Amino acid sequence: MTDTRQNGALRRAASKTADKFLHGKGIFTFLRSSVSSQIASWTDMGVCFVFYAFVFLPLGGSPMRSFLATAVGLVVGGVVNCIVNYKFTFRAENCPIKAVAVKYLLIWAGSFVLNLVGTTVLDHTLQSLEIHKLISWIRPDGVFAFSRLAVSLIVSLAWNFILQKNFVYATSKFDPFAIALVDWFSLKKKNKTNSNSNVK
Repeated sequence: MTDTRQNGALRRAASKTADKFLHGKGIFTFLRSSVSSQIASWTDMGVCFVFYAFVFLPLGGSPMRSFLATAVGLVVGGVVNCIVNYKFTFRAENCPIKAVAVKYLLIWAGSFVLNLVGTTVLDHTLQSLEIHKLISWIRPDGVFAFSRLAVSLIVSLAWNFILQKNFVYATSKFDPFAIALVDWFSLKKKNKTNSNSNVK
């Protein structure tokens, strides 16, 4: 009987904790953001490392190798992060999707530049200092991995979370301008498509 009561109490406590994690505010939003960030970061890193190790291998020690690999990873990771944050982290269904898309693109562009420049500069600096020769167990690819992870962590906490929570997935005075911008581009594209079909 006691075991049954304890099991029931544990199930209720686990259910309550899970509900808080999935729907709570404050620290729970941060925890959900951390999960979302991890999903996007691992996607970003995986794509980035595949491109660095295989696709851009012919570039050798050129800074363009890390630059291009980082760029591809950031684009894929950014798309994953936006979708997961909209549906899971901030539950921003009350925010117009057009406004979220424009605001996310602005913040993501800043994150893209910070990650791209930060990774390239840190990797190139550490490679030129030949850190991998001073510490025998570090390989040149390991220096790149360290640079990418370090910069990604800093940008994720100091830039992405703060701006996403307070700007991207929150209703703001910027939303009508963002929606108008998307509508303007959509209308322009629609008019161009219509004029092309009329020419045929």
